Amino acid sequence: MAINEKEILEALTSSRVLTSMITPAVLISACGTLIFSTSARLGRIFDRVNVMKGEVEALVEGRISYPEERMQHLRGQIALQKRRATLIQKAMAALYTATALFVASSLAIAINVAYGSPGHGWIPTLIALGGGLFLFAASAILLYESRFNLRFVTRNIDFIEFLEEKATERSKQPPA
Repeated sequence: MAINEKEILEALTSSRVLTSMITPAVLISACGTLIFSTSARLGRIFDRVNVMKGEVEALVEGRISYPEERMQHLRGQIALQKRRATLIQKAMAALYTATALFVASSLAIAINVAYGSPGHGWIPTLIALGGGLFLFAASAILLYESRFNLRFVTRNIDFIEFLEEKATERSKQPPA
């Protein structure tokens, strides 16, 4: 067996390959967790939009009180949900890109340990940094999206308070 082949075999059986690949694996796991929770957020947006669709249908059919106020409220809420869904999609794209880059980084580490030289060690690091940037971007988008979620909740609470106020006014009026 030639010396070069012996070195390659030692590099492949060495624990250096696996230990070098641990950090990207942890980041891949973090991305997976964020992808899972972000998908759940998108599902909740879809569910809420379906509920609002039912409310609009009830308004059109005249089954709900305060139709003008409700329609105005629903228009604003639907616009917020549309914006949230767009942000969630962008965050998911960034998370999937980060995951792909972390997997590529892990593979690049293995290839560099097995076949490369210390001079090529910057390649897996650069790929991993790219993944980190996409992970950061996704986190920033999700933080921004959470502000829309707060606005959505606040507007719903405000509308509930409006309905409570109207109910109180009705109960104080003498019967006709």
